[in-house]
Amino acid sequence: MRTAVISHPFCRKHKMIEDHPECPARLDVITDRLLASGVDVAITHLQAPKASRDDFLRAHDESLVSHVEQTIPAEGLAELDGDTWLCPDSMKAIERAVGAGLLAVDEILDDKLDAAFCSVRPPGHHANRSTSAGFCVFNNLAIAVKYAQSKGVKRIAILDFDVHHGNGTQDIFLDDDTVLFCSLFQHPFYPNTAVENNATLVNSPLPIASDGNDLKAVYLEQWLPKLNEFKPELLFISAGFDAHLEDDMASLKFVEDDYAWLTTQLAEFCQQQDCKGIISYLEGGYALSALGRSAVAHIKALVDAP
Repeated sequence: MRTAVISHPFCRKHKMIEDHPECPARLDVITDRLLASGVDVAITHLQAPKASRDDFLRAHDESLVSHVEQTIPAEGLAELDGDTWLCPDSMKAIERAVGAGLLAVDEILDDKLDAAFCSVRPPGHHANRSTSAGFCVFNNLAIAVKYAQSKGVKRIAILDFDVHHGNGTQDIFLDDDTVLFCSLFQHPFYPNTAVENNATLVNSPLPIASDGNDLKAVYLEQWLPKLNEFKPELLFISAGFDAHLEDDMASLKFVEDDYAWLTTQLAEFCQQQDCKGIISYLEGGYALSALGRSAVAHIKALVDAP
């Protein structure tokens, strides 16, 4: 697949309290591992454009956008919620984190790419329409989905394999039957949201110590039948790598081969169903070595798809 990694140096400018797990080094380890793996030469590198305030409002209330703007400090740090802080340069990172997905949509709809991985921060899938939460300021992926809808894409599937439930994304699209949302996550666990299902909502809670076999069962038994029925035109992925065995943020036992397997399955589905492409957004992943290896396995699986 013609694959790009979309990022921007400004995404490193967002900084929180010392030793916070959601740190700029997360992007560095992905870049370093890409170079070391040799996959770097097989992908296109694009710089994320600057998103506008109107883009934020595609998925968020005016009250949240204003609150974030007013909370950004002139110096030091300001607490946005119990897990998330803002620094003077945070908006520079947020604009590019959102902008990466907008560019990915344009490149895929213009038939210049088949897949894109948005290597950006802050992450987004816990941010709902009116609230930031869980290291997330705005919901980058949800904004990109709304943008794709504005470009005429009628059926979109979102697959979230972060160890935490993608509650913000679920909330934003709960009443939109043109978006299929599938989320696997450790349960019970943060954010402790209700586990519900409907025609376009597939929640797949996993108990502690679930591993790659459980991941495969979720995809083959729960997600794939829904995907085949729904027939999406475009796939989005919330790619959190914090379910990795080495990540002490949680207690699942995925390894990089599991992420590669799932990505390959999604790429094959995309081609069989003649989807326009795949847009993947970095969400969680805090054990730096495991994050780098897993993200590159994910990217390589996209590149290697025929």
